[in-house]
Amino acid sequence: MTLIPVEAPPEGTVDLGELIDAVRALHVDLTLGDAEQPVPAVVETGPSTVLLPMVATSRRLGLTVVKVLTDAQADGPLQQSTVLLLDATTGTRLAVLAGGPGTRMRTAAASAVATDALARGDSSVLGLVGAGPLAVEHVAAIRRVRPIDHVVVWSRTARRIEEFRHTLRARERADGSPPLGVTVSPDVHGVVSEVDVLCTLSPAREPHVHGAWFRPGLHVNAVGAPPRPDHREIDGAALARARVVVDSREVQLRKSGEVLLALDEGAVTLDDVGLELGEVLTGAHGRRRPDDVTLFESVGLAIQDLAYAALATGRPVVPR
Repeated sequence: MTLIPVEAPPEGTVDLGELIDAVRALHVDLTLGDAEQPVPAVVETGPSTVLLPMVATSRRLGLTVVKVLTDAQADGPLQQSTVLLLDATTGTRLAVLAGGPGTRMRTAAASAVATDALARGDSSVLGLVGAGPLAVEHVAAIRRVRPIDHVVVWSRTARRIEEFRHTLRARERADGSPPLGVTVSPDVHGVVSEVDVLCTLSPAREPHVHGAWFRPGLHVNAVGAPPRPDHREIDGAALARARVVVDSREVQLRKSGEVLLALDEGAVTLDDVGLELGEVLTGAHGRRRPDDVTLFESVGLAIQDLAYAALATGRPVVPR
């Protein structure tokens, strides 16, 4: 039997700015037909565990990625994944990577791409619902595209907040970025009502972010809910109030509880949740007015994993 080592690239191997550009380029490729992103199957492998085999191909780069994601509602990590990078023409195995670090980076990079396309240019206060490692990565990514000078954060536990503060300062030193002001909110409403850009990053089943709290001009990146049709962080009223942009129409309609439940409730129609990020990047209207509320629904795509895997293995992703 052949054993294949599964490794995470050394920290710093992938530049976050380059990854943001690569994710942007591959979303454009999806829209223009130069990449494929099939809807992943959802396989129940246990009483509370699902497995998602995710595949994407970039014809322009000649690469295919296969990611196997396990989402478990049990003790230990909720999500674990492995990424396989292949030559798209020959099928030759190019790399096998641990999925965790790349998933965090590419998820934050996608939020940065959406924020750059949809948020007001003067957005300076970033809100975080959730304070885990994905929160720190989002701070670093959103700072690349907007002049963020303050963060408002909420978490269920004080321990997680302290870890966030420590990790954020370490990341700022590593990036050479000036330290941001940080305010800890006692509740989710206090985050939503005070910020210009909101990132929801918690694995919630019931909504704890409500559209009634949205103030004019807000941009939201909805990221944290697991890929399950009955989980959501944000209620249907939020989607009804916002100009919604999705990473992929087809994948959202299979995996996103926020979209599916809002549709079931009659809060939105298919047309309301049909605009893709790649379409905005290629000229479709996202934010029309400064006081619009915009919302990016992110379930995560294998094409984003392809962007990370290409850069991690020294293969440049040249913007179009």
